[in-house]
Amino acid sequence: METLKNWFEAGGEMMWVILALSVIGWVVFVERVWTLWFTHRLATTPFINRVVTLVEQRRFREALDATNLKTKHPLVGVMRAGVLRADRRLKEIERGMERQMLDALPELGKRVGFLALLANAATLLGLLGTIFGLIKAFDSVKMAEAVQRQQELSNGISVAMYTTALGISVAVPLLFFHHFLSRRSEDIISDVERGATALVVALGGELGAPPDDADDGARASVPGAVPA
Repeated sequence: METLKNWFEAGGEMMWVILALSVIGWVVFVERVWTLWFTHRLATTPFINRVVTLVEQRRFREALDATNLKTKHPLVGVMRAGVLRADRRLKEIERGMERQMLDALPELGKRVGFLALLANAATLLGLLGTIFGLIKAFDSVKMAEAVQRQQELSNGISVAMYTTALGISVAVPLLFFHHFLSRRSEDIISDVERGATALVVALGGELGAPPDDADDGARASVPGAVPA
């Protein structure tokens, strides 16, 4: 512990700036993990299968009830938007789900890119601290006796490297955090797209297909449906 304290004192103010970036990065990471794993927790495949099966059986009330979940996973809201419009044409159903996606999906990427920024900043600040340290080391060498110059320069360079070491040590975990969270966001988006496609197919056609007037007439009215 004493050695770590000495490193920070020798590395100068830049060490504390880099440490502050590390703390901010960890706070962002913990908040994103809580949001993307805990508040967005959902067994997506069973949920999609249940809603799609009920829709295929034209049991729209039960399908709507199946979407009444506490999770904030965007798949729930997107499929609910589709079920609420089950008595509409397919294009209207698609538009309703797309609007829901546009509202929900941006939340997934919040502050994730900020981790990459913090990682880059920590690395660059570490290098900047090293440059300042080297400048200081060479200045001190000028003032030293000839026999002491080599030792002074060696000590100065060693101290100057502390900020680079800390900057890289902070940046590497942050880059892993960024990749980890990005993959989770991509998985959620993939689940949403998969569920939306399956629901549209269950309602009578494939994404992008023209509305089927005959099938529209066969659909039962959905309780709580969005008015035309």
